[in-house]
Amino acid sequence: MGFGLAIGVFGVVILAHAAYSTIQYRGLLKILEEEFSGPPVNVVVELLLGLGFCMCAALSVPGKFLSIHPDSEENRIVSLPANLDFMIFNHRGKVFPSETGLKLKC
Repeated sequence: MGFGLAIGVFGVVILAHAAYSTIQYRGLLKILEEEFSGPPVNVVVELLLGLGFCMCAALSVPGKFLSIHPDSEENRIVSLPANLDFMIFNHRGKVFPSETGLKLKC
């Protein structure tokens, strides 16, 4: 997790530098009284590198994926949380049939 986090921080720093470079470039164009047509190529390359680093960090930092199957042993609730005020069991899902063989009436 440490290496992925470092990659993510490095990607954010690269994105911040690209933003600063674009602001500086626009200021230079205002001084030269030229029209802004788009960021320079080096800023676009920085944006793509920063995006790539941030995507790698986003995929590696959270850890391994867990099973979402309801019958999986990994999904068993060992104990309920101490604050039960936010556990809602009365929701719109009860209007849908619980058995897969039933059909909705239209």
